[in-house]
Amino acid sequence: MNEIDLTSDGFSLSKLKAGDKAEFARLVEKYSAKIYHLALKMLNDEQDAEDILQETFIKASRSFIGFESRSSLATWLYRIAVNESLMLMRKHKPDSVSTDTDVETDDGQMEPIQIVDWCCLPEQELLSDETRKVLALAIEKLPKSLITVFTLRDLNGLSIKETAGALNLTETAVKTRLLRARLRLRTDLSSYFLESENRRRPE
Repeated sequence: MNEIDLTSDGFSLSKLKAGDKAEFARLVEKYSAKIYHLALKMLNDEQDAEDILQETFIKASRSFIGFESRSSLATWLYRIAVNESLMLMRKHKPDSVSTDTDVETDDGQMEPIQIVDWCCLPEQELLSDETRKVLALAIEKLPKSLITVFTLRDLNGLSIKETAGALNLTETAVKTRLLRARLRLRTDLSSYFLESENRRRPE
């Protein structure tokens, strides 16, 4: 196999364009879970996420011929999934989806709260089932524009550049949204972690 034929993800582009079922199955196996997870975070509905997963790979299989390797296959697949999710969101709730680059930064006057430094918490506390559930609920409360960036960058491990490519944003916009998402999550989870910290302290 010619090295030029290999994508940055290690797949054979010529095989995918030729409709090679084994290579396509390998692609589906590698990225299905992450694409489903992204769609689920955006749509908060398991059936919708499954539909987006299926539609993403259907569209990809029909569009390999036009893929020019300017981005990784992963970034390209995420872009398809995000676009499909946004279209479905517009279909369900036309007024709920904004494509603006800017997101709201001010929720009004808020009383200052104590922020807990997560790095100082025991690992078992951060990885507990209860903490995962609290984090999942906090993520669901984020604006959709922040959820997509946080999910791609922090949960799926894409780089800033890859996340920007998947969302058609500038890298600066991605960094800004990611910072806002992390700050909101840190704020939302502070009460929970403060309670956990207090429970560990001897009376």
